[in-house]
Amino acid sequence: MSGFFSRLDPRRVPWGAAGHALRTRVLRTKPVESMLEGTGTAAAQGARLAKVLTTLDLISLGVGSCVGTGMYVVSGLVAKEMAGPGVIVSFIIAAVASILSGVCYAEFGVRVPKTTGSAYTYSYVTVGEFVAFFIGWNLILEYLIGTAAGASALSSMFDSLANHTISRWMINSIGTLNGLGSYPDLLALVIAVIVTIIVAMGVKNSVGLNNVLNVINLAVWIFIMIAGLFYVKGDNWSEGQFLPFGWPGVLKGAATCFYAFIGFDIIATTGEEAKSPNTSIPYAITASLVTCLTAYVSVSIILTLMVPYDAIDTESPLMEMFVVHGFYAAKFIVAIGSVAGLTVSLLGSLFPMPRVIYAMAGDGLLFRFLSHVSSYTETPVVACIVSGFLAALLSLLVSLRDLIEMMSIGTLLAYTLVSVCVLLLRYQPETCSPGSEGEEFTGPPTNTCGAKNLPSLGDNEMLIGKSDKSTYNVNHPNYGKMDRPTVATGHTVTTCVLLLFVLMFIFCSFIIFGSDYIYEQSWWAVLLVVLMILLIVVLVFVILQQPENPKKLPYMAPCLPFVPAFAMLVNIYLMLKLSTVTWIRFAVWCFVGEWVLEIASQAGFLQKSACFLHFISKAQSCPTPKALGETVKGPVDCISFSWSKSLTSWHGDLETHRLHCRPFFTKFRLPGT
Repeated sequence: MSGFFSRLDPRRVPWGAAGHALRTRVLRTKPVESMLEGTGTAAAQGARLAKVLTTLDLISLGVGSCVGTGMYVVSGLVAKEMAGPGVIVSFIIAAVASILSGVCYAEFGVRVPKTTGSAYTYSYVTVGEFVAFFIGWNLILEYLIGTAAGASALSSMFDSLANHTISRWMINSIGTLNGLGSYPDLLALVIAVIVTIIVAMGVKNSVGLNNVLNVINLAVWIFIMIAGLFYVKGDNWSEGQFLPFGWPGVLKGAATCFYAFIGFDIIATTGEEAKSPNTSIPYAITASLVTCLTAYVSVSIILTLMVPYDAIDTESPLMEMFVVHGFYAAKFIVAIGSVAGLTVSLLGSLFPMPRVIYAMAGDGLLFRFLSHVSSYTETPVVACIVSGFLAALLSLLVSLRDLIEMMSIGTLLAYTLVSVCVLLLRYQPETCSPGSEGEEFTGPPTNTCGAKNLPSLGDNEMLIGKSDKSTYNVNHPNYGKMDRPTVATGHTVTTCVLLLFVLMFIFCSFIIFGSDYIYEQSWWAVLLVVLMILLIVVLVFVILQQPENPKKLPYMAPCLPFVPAFAMLVNIYLMLKLSTVTWIRFAVWCFVGEWVLEIASQAGFLQKSACFLHFISKAQSCPTPKALGETVKGPVDCISFSWSKSLTSWHGDLETHRLHCRPFFTKFRLPGT
């Protein structure tokens, strides 16, 4: 090598820059402007997801992903073991808690039109890349387990209808597994592969099948309502029978019933494929949750009036309740609905998974090849195949019971972060931000005014704009009387939300693990609980006193900050109620995620570095790094400067030029740029 190209030799590159770039990425956020329609990674690469989903399609996806397990399994389990006929009240309480998270999702669906990746995307534009990665990474785990569990549940259903002939044949022909599932579930593998093929063939095929299965499920629900009315007995709700376990049982049942509403986030995940996401997403989330609540409550009423709560079959409650009354034909009709419900739940788990992978890969947090969108099917086909293969392998080797134990923690964490994001963004100021990503450089960088994304927790004035120092002074005459948010009030809210999260975590931990001391009314335990409640109320009140951003959206979460704060409390409580094994598996998965992130980051860094040097070799002069107050001219000086200051300090300026390497540069806000 000689001349300029000798400087491309990797042996001469100070690789400390790579480490600095990786550390910087932890704090950077993605501007909301880059998520507008027509921008972003996919648009830059000329690949687009098909925008074909109507509001009705989104409602169908939301209902299908929730209603299968809730209607056919959870209702009977909670009624018999936790709440009795009070399961009706448990479902209502759980629905209210779910709607709190749902309205937060709905606001973000309007605020960020390109919502592929759902909570991952929301976290990226609000709290930073590091948190966003682990939200997305754990959502992948949840969807992976949900898909495998759905395939295993369908396999068990078919095996039960065949009088366990399938499982006996597999055990006799193949053998058993030690330490994993009882036997290799080949039927579950085949089911997962078939559904993967359907999802990879295009969104129209997936949604079409989803709609057909939901129609079948609706027909079975109507049959249950009408046929069940002929066998109801009011004595099952007689005095002392409606709440046999008291209100503690109802509340315990509500925590379990909450999981029957998990799945509505699929609506936000598919927002990029909706024809009009601004109006469709809020309406679809609300409508799907109300529909699920109606189905759960009505089925629970019929179930507990037909069969005494202590005689309910927990494995197949809706099928067996007709058998008790001698209506054997109804068992097979309900079985058809069960198969349809479980299949649509399986679709609800597999459908959003490749879209989260696609969004993360497009941002460089997973391997780039996973973001490939087929021009024929207009779906992230590589992500579909990879995720479907992993889910099929998991369903083959791991039993349904073990899979169920691993579910929910990632989804609850995502719900919590979305509530946090709504609280943060609503109290941030409007400032001027660099020109939009879609603009080509034709001169000095221009500024456009608009709502700016929330600075990450490590960002400084270079990111959020220069502020009036007097706003930090509590003695300033206008402090606390402003009708618009400032940098100071924005930081106040950020600090309060962080403290609120920590306090809620400690409070819920003590309520769960120190409940014996509270029931015994130990003075110190009661004092500690009262003190934490007062601190939480004070923090919420401080947030309430801060001015909100006046920008109006087509849909905004009501009753701020109470709705997001209560949603945080509910989700944190439910996370801490999960088993220790689930948390251990969660920690292991996060460790694997950190390893994957480092590999993907280094690969992406090398790719962008080579592209950067190619740009410099073609440029006549370098852009002025205004943030650092220095002027650098000439390719050679520019190269040495870039490596000494880190490539990331140039990222914003290079984005406005984009003469080369368009697919590899995406616009991010970095601390110090």
